[in-house]
Amino acid sequence: MSGPTRIVTLAMLGFAIASCDANPPGSPASPEQAAGAAVGWPMYGGDARQDHYSSLTQINRTNVGRLKQVWRFDANELGDSETNPLIIGRTLFAYTPEFKVISLDGATGTLRWKFDSGIRGSGPQRGLTFWTDGTEQRLFASVMNRLYALDPASGKPIASFGDHGFIDLRKDLRGDHTQHYVSLTSPGIIYKDLLIVGFRTVESKPAPPGDIRAFDVHTGQLRWTFHTIPHPGEFAYEEWPKDAWQYSGSANNWAGFALDQERGIVYVPTGSAVSDFYGADRSGSNLFADCLLALDAATGKRLWHFQTTHHDVWDRDLPSAPVLLTVQHGGKRVAAVAQTSKQGYVYVFDRVTGVPLFPVEERPVPASTVPGEVTAPTQPVPLLPEPFARQRLTEDMLTTRTPEAHAWALQQFRSFRSDGQFVPLGVDRPTVVFPGFDGGAEWGGAALDPHTGVIYVNANGVAWTGMLAEVTSSSGIGASHYQVQCSVCHGLDRKGSPPGFPSLIDIGKRLSSEQVAAVIRIGRGRMPPFKALSDESLDALVQFIRTGRDPTAGKASVTAAGSGASGAGAKQEMQPLDRDMSLDKYQFTGYNKFLDPDGYPAVAPPWGTLNAIDLNTGKYLWKIPLGEYPDLAAHGMKNTGSENYGGPILTASGLLFIGATIYDRKLRAFDSASGELLWETELPFSGTATPATYMIDGKQFVVICTSSARDRNAPQGSAYVAFALQ
Repeated sequence: MSGPTRIVTLAMLGFAIASCDANPPGSPASPEQAAGAAVGWPMYGGDARQDHYSSLTQINRTNVGRLKQVWRFDANELGDSETNPLIIGRTLFAYTPEFKVISLDGATGTLRWKFDSGIRGSGPQRGLTFWTDGTEQRLFASVMNRLYALDPASGKPIASFGDHGFIDLRKDLRGDHTQHYVSLTSPGIIYKDLLIVGFRTVESKPAPPGDIRAFDVHTGQLRWTFHTIPHPGEFAYEEWPKDAWQYSGSANNWAGFALDQERGIVYVPTGSAVSDFYGADRSGSNLFADCLLALDAATGKRLWHFQTTHHDVWDRDLPSAPVLLTVQHGGKRVAAVAQTSKQGYVYVFDRVTGVPLFPVEERPVPASTVPGEVTAPTQPVPLLPEPFARQRLTEDMLTTRTPEAHAWALQQFRSFRSDGQFVPLGVDRPTVVFPGFDGGAEWGGAALDPHTGVIYVNANGVAWTGMLAEVTSSSGIGASHYQVQCSVCHGLDRKGSPPGFPSLIDIGKRLSSEQVAAVIRIGRGRMPPFKALSDESLDALVQFIRTGRDPTAGKASVTAAGSGASGAGAKQEMQPLDRDMSLDKYQFTGYNKFLDPDGYPAVAPPWGTLNAIDLNTGKYLWKIPLGEYPDLAAHGMKNTGSENYGGPILTASGLLFIGATIYDRKLRAFDSASGELLWETELPFSGTATPATYMIDGKQFVVICTSSARDRNAPQGSAYVAFALQ
């Protein structure tokens, strides 16, 4: 049997297994497992339900302690790797940190081919999409704004797709597509002959609208579009200012999708609209930002929606794909969809009607005191399940790690406003956002036992603070561009919030003007590129970043390529900066993680948790701390939990595998019934990605992508590491 034919056959087998009910825990192996057939991980998140579940049972509670590393593939690149790899037949498909696509032998980790587009990618890249009709097959891989169709056997672009093998995702949005930043952070999902995609974009102005689109898998032709910022005549158009569809941006899906293949429904979580923290120019509830959308997968028609945050001014994007499941509710089995949130809520809906299965209460919330801002009077809060993250920071929840750390935290806390969820940021003092801007739940998503309806979700438990500041008109070109594009992450004072958002105070000693300009133009890590700057504007911005001084202070305007809102391909001379760049009257002063002087969270543990919730009843089965800080553990402060990114996976043998923790760099296996830790191992770098499990030649593997970009004090690198029983 030839290589390509074998790939097709085993890929079809992988999809068949993924779509069937798997073996209950403790049951005998399936015929495919018993025969030693390949059992893969054919989709991002495992399958279209996004349940992170595998039918494999070879590794179980009694033998998991015998897991050993069996292969390792080093990318020899630096960056934040977050890929959940695909395993089709005997082949593993994944990304390197610089967005090269790789094909590995799943049994040995040997490189088979590497596709290098010539474009150096930056930012997170979480997975790929595989399609086959039983005759031909395609691997869809994004490199920044380009979406490629590759031959899985060779890694070569398929010339009949789009423009000699790729389509440009910046097109067909709005205005001059060359000025957009668009990148496919999470992969699209396949419905029949359609590839449905969202994208990541900037979180400050100008930004393209977050349209959901479906492309023909054969040709790359655009087949349908759903406007998350409604156009005139579309449902919810009245929930925005009348011209918002021409200038407002984002409300995009960057977290991925779930698909009910039988019913033909795709479930789409969306994020906030720009600007993230001040919405004076987008009055109204802003549908379909911060929504779970149910769309007809064939046409893009809206079937139902639920908005989890009205008029979002907290960056409360829905952070991961929802999970499809079946639960017992009201005495009958109900097809449901569950969506986790950064707030620490789990929303559970009837999959067909969108009706919540547990009560959701619209609670009154404080109004904004910032001039021009009109926030929503109520916000939706599910009454069950109870939140899986703490909701309000009080004095008695501050760190007691040392007396000095507690005293410092108490002094800082008394200068904050801390009144719980949905408190608008102000200009007078910092507001506590807890759980922080990174959740609660994050992009890793949840795992689900399809036989019991129990969901497993990891969460962050660190507080952040934020506030707004009035922008004055006396700033020069460089300072104004910095306020618009850079201050969100690096702060108005350029001090950042290390280590996640580095300080720029001394960057002039580390990087030349040319190097800073290059980073601005092409991006780096989580930072997107900023291309809509004239040479004059770029020079002024570089000078301001490097020195804190603006050589153009006092100038009133600048010339550059416009945002394109006046028409496709349009170029225009910039008017004064506060018009062209949509400079808001009030700007976010920057993300600030509430850390003590030694760099540890200034709140009491747990700083990260792993939670098991029965979605039939809304009750918790267990909750445990996830991760620890090695230096603290060495001095007796263990099981604190830590920041964690990447999700869990579950096997039919009752094992819950998760990496995620940044600082201890562990991969762990827990008993899904009790939360008991059964096995752990230290990884070469942090396992900030969702693992995958698969079987080849009768041997079950667990593989995880590792990198240490989120911990700058750790050894830097990236590798895929696989484990099996020894």
